[in-house]
Amino acid sequence: MVGQWGKEDDKKVVVRCYNDLRDRIQMECMEKSCEIGNDQTFLFTDTLGDPICRIRNTPLFTMLVAEVGTKLVGCIQGSVKPVKFHDKSVNVGYVLGLRVVPPYRRCGIGSILVRKLEEWFVSRNVDYAYMATEKDNEASLGLFVGTLGYTVFRNPAILVNPVNPSQGLKLPSDIDIRKLEVEEAASWYRTHVAPTTDFFPDDIDEILQNNLSMGTWVAYYNNNDNVRSLAVLSVWNSSKVFKLRIGKAPLSYLLLTKVCNVLGSCLPFLGLTALPDLFTPFGFYFLYGVHGEGPLCGNLVRALCDHVNNMAASDEGGACKVLVVEVNGESNGGGDDSLMRCVPHWKMLSCDDDTWCIKPMKCEGKMTGLGEFNDMLWKLKSRPLFVDPRDV
Repeated sequence: MVGQWGKEDDKKVVVRCYNDLRDRIQMECMEKSCEIGNDQTFLFTDTLGDPICRIRNTPLFTMLVAEVGTKLVGCIQGSVKPVKFHDKSVNVGYVLGLRVVPPYRRCGIGSILVRKLEEWFVSRNVDYAYMATEKDNEASLGLFVGTLGYTVFRNPAILVNPVNPSQGLKLPSDIDIRKLEVEEAASWYRTHVAPTTDFFPDDIDEILQNNLSMGTWVAYYNNNDNVRSLAVLSVWNSSKVFKLRIGKAPLSYLLLTKVCNVLGSCLPFLGLTALPDLFTPFGFYFLYGVHGEGPLCGNLVRALCDHVNNMAASDEGGACKVLVVEVNGESNGGGDDSLMRCVPHWKMLSCDDDTWCIKPMKCEGKMTGLGEFNDMLWKLKSRPLFVDPRDV
């Protein structure tokens, strides 16, 4: 695959499939030169020697690289999976990992990579392509929304809570927590979550059976008066896929880390949470399928999160240092809106600037134009969003 780009008197950019033996060393260099962040904070990703680790667990995936001469100057990853969207079963293609090394940016290479990936999506019968970025990432939004015709359709919030390794959190005595069998969990999700959720994966069984899925737990009151309230969530061990490291951080976080850790060790009766060291490589548990029913479900969701905290704290390897949940961040009065209030998280570590964009890959018979597509997205905006752990 060959494309033109904007630098005159230079070689053409060639887009091809990633070759592990040929490209791995250059890929590692590219990742280091394309750190994610802003002037204050940088987030480095250690793929543990596997550049396609973030898409390997999806049913169908690819990585494309852009090459100028013998030099890799860009890459993009994509995965395909079946989901429920707009009350129908469709195939969606996820765009992630778009990278262009700094000297070759603003030359059209990013556009070439996305369009080649979209061609691959179409050849795999994809109905919609979607991607995630930050709402203040002007370059990314300018490319996908301004140039390539994507539409912003969700603004989720990423909630992050540090694992407290010093002591286990005490769970309420009137709440019971039980681990579900895979078949029971899949049936429960299909019955209670799929009908009211967008992007619910048709292959939920495959997710729950994956080696990275640690299990599904349900919480309920052992008092019969509150039997109608319950909550459920599943846990994905991202620590086995890749590690993260913060390169820079606000001074406030550095100072708070020192204070909490010193006071926590000297005055344990204060019950302060010891902040983890996020400046060395760390892993995390991703909590997905978080769902609650009944008037007291918020307390049950919190109990489940505390239960997972105790699981992470007791991990002998100590790889998991934070718990992560992603929910719809818009104040729409729906289930995700209430989840933001009951899921334990530190505002300092969390962010509400995630932005999901989507684009139809096919012309639907009943959709006459982009305006009608946007109207459909607006109507679905209040529905909770199922975040697939394989997309994280």
